[in-house]
Amino acid sequence: MSVVDKITDELNDLHAHETSPGMAAVALDLAQAIAGTDAPTAKAVAARELRSIMADLRKLAPVDSKGDAVDDIAEQRAKRRAAAREQSASG
Repeated sequence: MSVVDKITDELNDLHAHETSPGMAAVALDLAQAIAGTDAPTAKAVAARELRSIMADLRKLAPVDSKGDAVDDIAEQRAKRRAAAREQSASG
């Protein structure tokens, strides 16, 4: 998977095109610049800027409320209760 593909996936995960479309476009351009050159200095400069922009985009990303540990525990508890109700109804 190329740098461009990985940055595109992360931008999609962060919903960056919705929250910061300009920064997302610059990040994608920087990823393409990294992929399109063999010059180590140019890659280093583009990578440094890309890292900075991606850090900012991560801070601006909306918080995803599903999938945290509390949700996982609540889901497991609900499954156990449903199984217990099913077992007591059939027994």
